[in-house]
Amino acid sequence: MRSKSSFANSIALAAFLLLLSAAPLFAQGARSLMSGGGIMSPPVNQRPPGLEFVGIEQHLNAEVPANLEFKDELGNPVKLAGYFGHGRPVILNLGYYQCPMLCSELLQGLVGSMKALTFDLGKDFDVVTVSFDPRETTEMAAAKKRDIMKRYGRANSDQGWHFLTGKADQIEALTKAVGFQFQFDPKTEQYAHAAAIVMLTPDHRVSGYFYGVEFSPKDLRLGLVQASQNRIGNIGDQVLLYCYHYDPRTGKYGAVVSNILKLTALATMLILGTFMFVMFRADRHSDQRTAHGELGRVK
Repeated sequence: MRSKSSFANSIALAAFLLLLSAAPLFAQGARSLMSGGGIMSPPVNQRPPGLEFVGIEQHLNAEVPANLEFKDELGNPVKLAGYFGHGRPVILNLGYYQCPMLCSELLQGLVGSMKALTFDLGKDFDVVTVSFDPRETTEMAAAKKRDIMKRYGRANSDQGWHFLTGKADQIEALTKAVGFQFQFDPKTEQYAHAAAIVMLTPDHRVSGYFYGVEFSPKDLRLGLVQASQNRIGNIGDQVLLYCYHYDPRTGKYGAVVSNILKLTALATMLILGTFMFVMFRADRHSDQRTAHGELGRVK
């Protein structure tokens, strides 16, 4: 009886802790509803002089032209279509190879997040880095690829990351399709531009944007799973995508309180149901042993 009581206490404690863990999320959701009720509009972004045309204009679900022509790091003519149609999502990285700071920081941040993933570059997803500076050469692209692949350090992954250069009209068509805005400063002969990567689906549509120069491995993984249309990942990723939804305003995945509470309630019911089933079977076996004992004494 002591062991059954201990088991019952453990089950009850697990259910209580599960409900307790959901309480802050519930409170957070309640505070959000009380404070505003609905989604608040972001403040108007007043861009400083010289940056009027710099930023990201999100084009979610927009189709990226697949017939655009570029050159890869070996100087071979390629079309964007060649990087799609394989069932894999594509991370699009727009920058330029001679960027003195921001582009390199972004690439290093992306490499760091990718190294934390169990997905294999070239097998589960691809990365396409495109220079938006039409003056840059394939030699620059090749040098940047050698540096980045050395930092990434995984064997047999060089076929999954492509470094492209192109002509101005092809670059403009690509950047306009994904809403990437940049501006050339003739004084410094450098470009002002945003720091972001774009998730593309296997059928070359925009799935999401991730901002900054460092990316959460969790967000990056969920972004790839969602962009792949569930062709990569596992059941755990599907549960996380149910609990965490992509927020276009922040470029991150945020918790959905209602869905987490639903899963918490379901988990609690399963735990309590399992507890009741186990206890019922234990009581039944105990009654059977008692009946057998009494029958033996009668005999």
